[in-house]
Amino acid sequence: MKLLLIEDEPSVVSFIRRYLTEAGYDVSVALDGHSGLQMATENSFQLIILDVMLPGMNGIAVCKELRKQQNSTPILMLTALGSTENVVAGLDSGADDYLVKPFKQAELLARIRSLLRRKTDAGTTADLKSNNNNSNVLRVADLELDLNTRSASRIGETITLTATEYRLLEYMMRNPRRVLSRMEILENVWGIDFNMNTKVVDVYVNYLRKKVNRKGQPALIQTVVGMGYMLKEEE
Repeated sequence: MKLLLIEDEPSVVSFIRRYLTEAGYDVSVALDGHSGLQMATENSFQLIILDVMLPGMNGIAVCKELRKQQNSTPILMLTALGSTENVVAGLDSGADDYLVKPFKQAELLARIRSLLRRKTDAGTTADLKSNNNNSNVLRVADLELDLNTRSASRIGETITLTATEYRLLEYMMRNPRRVLSRMEILENVWGIDFNMNTKVVDVYVNYLRKKVNRKGQPALIQTVVGMGYMLKEEE
């Protein structure tokens, strides 16, 4: 299993590389953003571990460029900046997960396993059937999500989604009319069962709500006070 580590701190590189090698991973290293981008572009990796603060080209820029190139390799972003705003900025750039330094070895390994598992699950999405006449289109009221094209629409109008927003909407549409707690959403959308601030969920639900609950149309994404969120048709 080939991983790419893009990190400029020698002590962090040594720690991560040694631990992941012992865990059975083949780890390549880039010490700055430009060389990391080149390595990620020219080679095939199963996962990229990407630091935010890099010389030459920061991790946010590297991540955005990879996604612009349609590179879908899972990206685990590392940073010493752990505020909700910084977490959201990292995820918005296209990262799949976000780990704040310092972190424990076991947590790093668990995040990696989760991302690799999510990638495997995504690869079999075409085999998953919704509860709508065995098609690959999920529907709740007039909201549709095409699992083959990974596109959303409402009353025929396309809804542009980021990768994270898509995963969130898919999870909610697979669980309509059910209250979903913030921790449940974290675990199933981000694959996280650690102490990431649940405010990240609130931020992304609000992003999605603005796109789905369009003016003049019934609200589909609803807040259940003190419990979480629910996707359902208005009664």
